[in-house]
Amino acid sequence: MGLADTIKKRPWIFIVIVVTLIVIAFFFSLNTGASTMGPKDVIQTLLGNGTDKHQLILFEFRLPRIVIAILVGAGLAVSGAILQSITKNEIAESGILGINAGAGLAVVLFIFFFQTINLAISSNYLLPIAALFGAILAAVIIYLFAWKDGVSPVRLILVGIGVNAGFNAILIIFQLKMDPQDFTEAITWLSGSIWGTDWSYVLAILPWIIILIPLTMIKAPSLNILHMGDEIASSLGIHVEKERGLLLLIAVALAGASVSVAGNITFLGLIAPHLVRRIIGPKHQFLIPGSALMGALLLVVADIIGKNLLAPSEIPVGIVVSALGAPYFIYLLIKTN
Repeated sequence: MGLADTIKKRPWIFIVIVVTLIVIAFFFSLNTGASTMGPKDVIQTLLGNGTDKHQLILFEFRLPRIVIAILVGAGLAVSGAILQSITKNEIAESGILGINAGAGLAVVLFIFFFQTINLAISSNYLLPIAALFGAILAAVIIYLFAWKDGVSPVRLILVGIGVNAGFNAILIIFQLKMDPQDFTEAITWLSGSIWGTDWSYVLAILPWIIILIPLTMIKAPSLNILHMGDEIASSLGIHVEKERGLLLLIAVALAGASVSVAGNITFLGLIAPHLVRRIIGPKHQFLIPGSALMGALLLVVADIIGKNLLAPSEIPVGIVVSALGAPYFIYLLIKTN
């Protein structure tokens, strides 16, 4: 029996491997950035013996940034896993379907209309709520336009792409009305960036992640049954539309909260669950936590690449993820019937 077969039969091995890789990436990321800090400096600072400068860099800049990457990566990956299961479409993902664009539009509108008001603290907590409403609006529009005697996978993707384009056009209109500084910030944010995040952003997204991902785990048996088809699910006593609606709301909320603090990061929700499904299989009891961990790992690694590839300049993490994810998306489109 090969390693692949062993991992598929014992998914906990995969979980342990990915957790180990996250820990390695975590400490590697602590050592990299615009300001030089060696491994010894990092260890000394973590133990409370670092200089004031090292403590500032580590605890106020790098640590919250890495934690945000882990939380956002997990949120987007689980959102993608849910969408792929309830639509029975392996190329479904919040960014491709336009849900991220809806959340992004809501956030930009919030910033545009309230930028003259001093909401420095409260805005970090209000942004996820604004993003959630935008994501829900996008999901409702997509679902209504995609409905035609049911929702077919191809129709869902095409409608999602159209809605995505429409929301992005509206985004451009409001960006053109911003002053140059706000416009630059909006462009950076919409590209998907976790640069400049602090602990307030962590506190803003943390409740959504620690509540919704465990709730998704509780719903794993329902996801397994829904993935088998509506007729089989109904025959097994599942209220299909009710379960699908609740799971869709969870996926939208995870995507909206993630976009609100990290911008529009596309393809992560596509790649992570798809890779995990190929490695350990489709059982959602393992697919959900596996996808969360894989999404966290991919975003931390993408952030490391983004801040070191063209150092001292930084590439927004969303661009790095898109550069890696777009070829994989094309591969799936070619492969999918």
